[in-house]
Order: sequence, then C-alpha cells, then structure tokens
Amino acid sequence: MTQEIRILPRVPGLPPSRFFPPAWTADANGLIGFGGKLSPEWLFDAYQHGIFPWPIWGDQDPMAWWSLDPRAIIQFDQFHVSRRMRRTIRSRKFEITFNRDFRGVIHGCATSPGRLGSTWLTGSMIAAYIRFHVLGHAYSVEAWLDSQLAGGVYGVALGGLFAAESMFYRVRDASKVALVELVAHLSKQGYVLIDIQQLTKLTASLGAIEIPRDEYLERLAEAIGKPVSFGFESGMSGESPFLLA
Repeated sequence: MTQEIRILPRVPGLPPSRFFPPAWTADANGLIGFGGKLSPEWLFDAYQHGIFPWPIWGDQDPMAWWSLDPRAIIQFDQFHVSRRMRRTIRSRKFEITFNRDFRGVIHGCATSPGRLGSTWLTGSMIAAYIRFHVLGHAYSVEAWLDSQLAGGVYGVALGGLFAAESMFYRVRDASKVALVELVAHLSKQGYVLIDIQQLTKLTASLGAIEIPRDEYLERLAEAIGKPVSFGFESGMSGESPFLLA
C-alpha cells in the first residue's frame, strides 16, 4: 500500500519558529501540542506564527497551544457599527482610555458575570499577559462610567497585527464601545490585521468573518513586517474620541 506523503506549504515572510511546529500541522481541532512556557519569548514566538495558548486543564500543566482553521478576523472595510451604537458612543456616556488599567481589564475578562469559574484566563495566563503588557506587547482599551471600570478589551500587538484576546462588560454596551474605539484606533495607526481567533454571535454582528488558516498565515506574514506602533507606551493612558463618527 502506498502511503500518501503530504508536502507542507511554506509561507513566505514567516521566519522559522524557535519553539513550535508549523501552524498548518495542527490537528482537526487546531491543536498544535502541549507543554512549553508562558514566558514572553514563547508568547512572542507563538503570535508571530499564528499560534496562541488556550489551557484545557486550568492552571495545571501542560499548556495547550492552538492554531485554528478557519480563523476569525475583523476587516476594517467590513466593520459594522449600528446606529444605536453610534448614538451611544456620541452620547459620551463612557469615557474611553488606552492602557490606563490593563490589569483591571484582564481581571474583568476573567471575573465578569458569566465568566467566573468558566474562563480560560487562569492565574498563570493573567500573570503572563500582564508581563507581556509591561514589556510593551499587550494593550488595553477601557470604558469608564462614573469613574468605575465598566468594560474593556485587551490584546497583543506585533507589527501590523493586533490579536484581540478578550473583552468584558459590567455595564451594557461598555465592551462594544471599547471594541469600536479599538478598531478605529488601529485603523488610524496603520494596522492591517485584527485577529479574533473564533467567530462569535457578537463579532459576526459587527462584520467579522472567517478565513482559511493558510490565508490567515499569509496575511500574518505581511502584517508582522509593518513598522506600526500602537501609539501609547505600556503603562501610559490616553483618551480617544469616536474616530468613526
């Protein structure tokens, strides 16, 4: 019996990984493998190759690493903001800031209603992304109401890629407003790829789409080479108007 030999494609522009097999060798569920570390070096290498950590057994080792197929993204030209949401944003109900409270946002993503006890954001994951933030690779957008953190979103930035990791709200529409402000800001800064990993009902309503992993990796290779800056250094805060108005 002749065994079929699969010739793995190469993605021009993606450097060899220090720690992972190629993303396209993942199994049918997108699983790359187990083990490794949640160190900045491992995280940087993972995102640079279309891979991300997602624990299966909580804080118990080993860590699971994934590269999904298809992959969900937000495209700037297809991003949809409803009239109601535009009215909410223009009302200035929420104060929007960048990187004022990264720790508060990531803890909110782990503990907001419906998340506590069922979140993938374990203690070790939170600590790893806070360290990534301090090093200037992860950023947050906050929505405040009456000086209280009402919602927000955080993610990882590499070149022209922004990988939006998670968002939360304690007040209706707070996370949506933060996401809209984030997309507007990324567009202004020159980002070319917003990765959201998996499509949800909310992100689909905003115009997010799924693309094959091979196409995602091609876009990723182009994005990580872009000389793009988020615009706010880690630990600094800033306010943003609604840039899509």
